[in-house]
Amino acid sequence: MNDLTDHDVVVLAGGAARRLGGADKPALSVGGRPLLDRVLAACPDAATTVVVGPARPTTRAVVHALEDPPGGGPLAALDAGLRHTTAPMVLVLSADLPFLTAATVRGLLAAATRTTDAAGPDGSSAPHDGAMLRDASGRDQPLVAAYRAEPLRRALARIRAARGGLAGLPLRALLAELVLERVPDPTATASFDCDTWEDISAARARIREHGNVLDEWITAVKAELGIELDVDTAALLDLARDAAHGVARPAAPLTTFLIGYAAGRQDRDVQELADRAAALAHRWAAEGASDAGGAAGAEAKPAE
Repeated sequence: MNDLTDHDVVVLAGGAARRLGGADKPALSVGGRPLLDRVLAACPDAATTVVVGPARPTTRAVVHALEDPPGGGPLAALDAGLRHTTAPMVLVLSADLPFLTAATVRGLLAAATRTTDAAGPDGSSAPHDGAMLRDASGRDQPLVAAYRAEPLRRALARIRAARGGLAGLPLRALLAELVLERVPDPTATASFDCDTWEDISAARARIREHGNVLDEWITAVKAELGIELDVDTAALLDLARDAAHGVARPAAPLTTFLIGYAAGRQDRDVQELADRAAALAHRWAAEGASDAGGAAGAEAKPAE
C-alpha cells in the first residue's frame, strides 16, 4: 500500500496574465531563474510532475498537459493535470510562487495526512481531504496545497455533474466540497505570488536583501550548473576569509574553486575538504607570523 507521503505535483501554468500585459508569467525570471523552475525546485520528491499550460523548457523532466477548453480556468486545468497522476497525494501549485520552499511542501504533505476533529460513522477520526496555506491576511491559498487524490477527484466529478462542466468556475467551488487543514503562512512568504509587475519587482528586490542574497545565489548557481550539493555557505566563507588573510586575497576564490573541483572529481565531502583547507591556511598564516616575529627579534637584538 502506498504511503500518503508518496505524491505527485500538478503545477498550473496557464492563464492570460492580463495584469502583466499578457506576458508569459511562468517564464519570467526572479533571481536569474524562471518562476516555474523555482516552483519545481520546491517539490523535488514528486513521483510525477505535471505542468498544465503551454509547453516551456524546464530544468527537470515534466509531463505537459492542457486544459479543455484552453483557457478554461483553474478547475479545468486542475482536472487536466490530475488525469496524469497516480499517487495518493497531489500537490497543487501555481507557477508564480518565487519563495515556495521544500520545507513548506513537506509541511503541507504532513498536514494533509492528519485527522480531523470530527468522528466518522464508525466513531474513528476521519482524515482530512488535504491541507492548504492560509496567508497572513487570512486568505486561503488553494493553489499552494496538498490534496488526497481520491477525494479531490470525487469533488471535481460532483462539481462537473452539478454544473455541467468545470470551465470558468472559481476555485471556491472546490473548497466547498472538501475538508481541508489550514496551514498558516504568517510572513506571507511561501504564499507570495506574482500577479503584477510590482510583485515581480518586489520579489527580485527581496532576494537581493542581505539575509537572502547568498543562499539565493548559491541555489541559482547549482540550478544553472545542474548539480545537487549541500553547501555550508558559512564554512566556505570562513575558509575564504582565512585564505585571503593568511595567504593572499586571490587565494580565497581559488581555494574554494579547488574544493569544489576536488569534491566533484573525488566524490569527497565538502565539509571535510573545507576543514582541511582551513587548517592549511591557519598553518600557513602561523608560519608567516612566526617568521615575521623572528625577523623582528633579530633586528632588535644588539650586536655583540
